[in-house]
Amino acid sequence: MICIAAVKTVKDGFLIRSKIMAKNRFLSREKPLISAVSLFVITTVFYFFGASLRVVEALSLFWPLNAVLAAVFIRYPFLNNPFYYALCYAAMIIYDGVTTSWGTASLLINFSNMVFIITVAVLVQREKRRATTTSPLPVHALSLFNYCIFAAALCALFGAVGSMPVDRHAFYPLFADWFSEQFSTGVLILPCLLSMARPQWPNLRMENLYPLLGVIVCMLASVGIGGAGSLAFPLPALIWCATRYPLPFVCLITLITGMTEIVLVANSIIEIHMTSPLYVNQMFSARLGIATIALCPLMVSVSVETINALVRKASRRADYDYLTQVLSRSGIYEKLRNESYCMAPSNRQLAVMLLDIDHFKNINDTWGHDCGDKILAEFAAVVNKVVGDKGWFARMGGEEFAIVCPAMSNAEAIVLGHQVRERVEHHQFAWKNHTHHITVSLGLSWTACAAASLETCFNAQMTEADRYLYQAKQHGRNQLCAQNVPVMSRAAS
Repeated sequence: MICIAAVKTVKDGFLIRSKIMAKNRFLSREKPLISAVSLFVITTVFYFFGASLRVVEALSLFWPLNAVLAAVFIRYPFLNNPFYYALCYAAMIIYDGVTTSWGTASLLINFSNMVFIITVAVLVQREKRRATTTSPLPVHALSLFNYCIFAAALCALFGAVGSMPVDRHAFYPLFADWFSEQFSTGVLILPCLLSMARPQWPNLRMENLYPLLGVIVCMLASVGIGGAGSLAFPLPALIWCATRYPLPFVCLITLITGMTEIVLVANSIIEIHMTSPLYVNQMFSARLGIATIALCPLMVSVSVETINALVRKASRRADYDYLTQVLSRSGIYEKLRNESYCMAPSNRQLAVMLLDIDHFKNINDTWGHDCGDKILAEFAAVVNKVVGDKGWFARMGGEEFAIVCPAMSNAEAIVLGHQVRERVEHHQFAWKNHTHHITVSLGLSWTACAAASLETCFNAQMTEADRYLYQAKQHGRNQLCAQNVPVMSRAAS
């Protein structure tokens, strides 16, 4: 159903969510008074919303307050203390005292609400603490599903007893109504709120809207056909959404679909029993069925998100060098392959520079490989900054690197090569209170490759660039050597 710490990439999703919580002005550990007022307002607003949907006395068609507050306590762990719990409880009692005549029954009814809120919050926080810091799924979908069942059962036990003096119904129908409402609401709302992060809406091209349109069509079919089976009509479209949209968006679509079905069933717009009015046991069944159906697309979405994160992680390991964090040899080929599809043949020109750090072996032999690794990483950062968006910078192996610039003229490549050489020459590399100065030799090859792919051109140019690199080393190093460029020319063009 949901994993509360995952978003797109696991690490990126976690950082985004942490920044959102850090910038929150209304719920902050450093501002307890503002947090208390905010929590009181949230409780009152959602209590009002749920109370406006009451069908009979204490029973509401849809009660979002408990799931919303549980999500707030989960996302802001510092709120999990008796003071804030008591504050929410007091807000509920005050609202009922002003708007109802329940008297002491309100104490038990609202106590049942707090039972659900605290139970879910404590169980999820417990699982988060037990999960490893590197785990991409601190709260598994089935865990949250089970937590909602357990919390809904406890809540219904107290809520049914508290509601008996108010609406004069027997215990078991009340228990069924409380349990089904709390469970379905929790399963629908909690995933949406716990996965909420910076909006990542899908591209609104027509083909990307088909899954969403499928949900709407299925809902219309549920209304037109009716019967208990019609509640499952949106399921295939929701699973389609789960394979196409980001997880937070899937949770939102599932929430809206589930809420809509509950309202349509309660108002007999979707008729699940054709020959008699809607009884409590039918509403109980409908709510549980909708909540269980909601689990399927969310499980699919979580699975897709996890697989995509693993693919991205594996791809990054293959395409990026671990030490220097620049492209690897395979990463360069992947970039060239993608660029070949995008670039018009008439514009295909390619500049390739091979770079070799001068006398790098002496650094490793004299100062050790730790120093060498540190200098390699810093060298890569310096050169990558100079190259910027003009091209790609990659480590080909050892102290040898390459700069690859598609759609760059020969003259522009020569200028860039001199800029790189000068920047490295004047940069100070620090290691254990010692300052090191290094230089770099470069061999440049340029060609127009309208008739060939960029990969084919690159393979041919690597050989030519390597020959020019050898000439640069032979003539004193700290050189840029290329066709029609005088050897020993160190001044930037």
